Amino acid sequence: MTPPGDDEDGEPNPSEQPPGSDAPGPSQRPPEGSAGAPSTADDGQSGSSEQPGPEMGLNEGERFVPREGPRSAGSNERPTDPVQDSFTGRVDLYEIASWEARSPLDRFAVRLANVLQTSKRLLLLSIALTLFIAQIGLAGVLVVQAPILGGLAAASAVPALILAGYFWYGDPTTKEPLLGLAVTFLLSVGFATIAGVVNSVAQPFFQLFGIVGTTLFYFLIVGPIEETVKWLAVRSYAFRTDAFQTVVDGVVYGAMAGVGFAAIENLLYILMFSVDSTAAGFAIQQDRAVAIATQRAFVGPGHVIFSAWAGFYLGLAKFNHGKRGPIVVKGLLIAAFIHALYNTLVTNLSLTLVTFLAFLVVYHGFWFTMLYRKLRSYRALYQQRGV
Repeated sequence: MTPPGDDEDGEPNPSEQPPGSDAPGPSQRPPEGSAGAPSTADDGQSGSSEQPGPEMGLNEGERFVPREGPRSAGSNERPTDPVQDSFTGRVDLYEIASWEARSPLDRFAVRLANVLQTSKRLLLLSIALTLFIAQIGLAGVLVVQAPILGGLAAASAVPALILAGYFWYGDPTTKEPLLGLAVTFLLSVGFATIAGVVNSVAQPFFQLFGIVGTTLFYFLIVGPIEETVKWLAVRSYAFRTDAFQTVVDGVVYGAMAGVGFAAIENLLYILMFSVDSTAAGFAIQQDRAVAIATQRAFVGPGHVIFSAWAGFYLGLAKFNHGKRGPIVVKGLLIAAFIHALYNTLVTNLSLTLVTFLAFLVVYHGFWFTMLYRKLRSYRALYQQRGV
């Protein structure tokens, strides 16, 4: 639950400072004459024919001097109301130009807002968990009957895990804790089911339009939806923790979300194409399962690279609050485009096993290199800090 006084991103709300806090809130600023206090000296300009009197909380004879105007739209600082900016610390502005929890109703409103914010996240998690249980139920039965299927699915996720481990090991800052990585992995596994349902519902419609419809399906549905649910796996937990301390942390968590998505997707692909339903029950085609697991092992790292891109921009957004929305959108657009383009090329190109592997090396290698250049630049500057 978001603690009272915090916004939805876990950042302190200046309207609610704890008792005894030294940080000035909207109704608390340094006294006049101290550093940062508004000046009341005559600036030599006239034209202020109307000055607030004692009824506004100013001492008799004290002259109102407005502060700087509103900040520019591109500023990273949060905007302030002109009355709030001018009279904070001099006039009680509660429910005039500022707000803080004073009355019982105020405190109830804070608690209710926190409950609603938490409920929104819990609802999303509940939907993902319900869909996941429904989809994985049959898979669990099959894995129990044929443990080799579970083993193949786990093995097929190893290359993706190795690539995510490389991002984790190469992080020049503090290494991300295993708990955060594990939670991100599990959330991605759960949220992947949402993408599976959306894809299944939308695909028949797009298939009516042949190759054009399939291409649109990848660019409008598969890429955006799958990258968004992986992004949510990071945004829902790790992003809000104290462990998420730098821009490049987003890459590490994004990569781990890709591992979770690849793991559950590999399992479902193996079950879908290697298990036949017969009158006597289910027949396991082990040779086919091995072939699919092998193919998925090469495909899985793509999910890591795609979501690592979105994770990088999520990390960038966390530390550029005023531009957070556009930065997040840009990251998702890049990840969705890379993902959709990959699907489109693989579907429409005639590839043998050898050319398919060569394509994976070139395609994934290109996008990995582009991301690595950003990480290398960050690492170089991080190591030079304070020098």
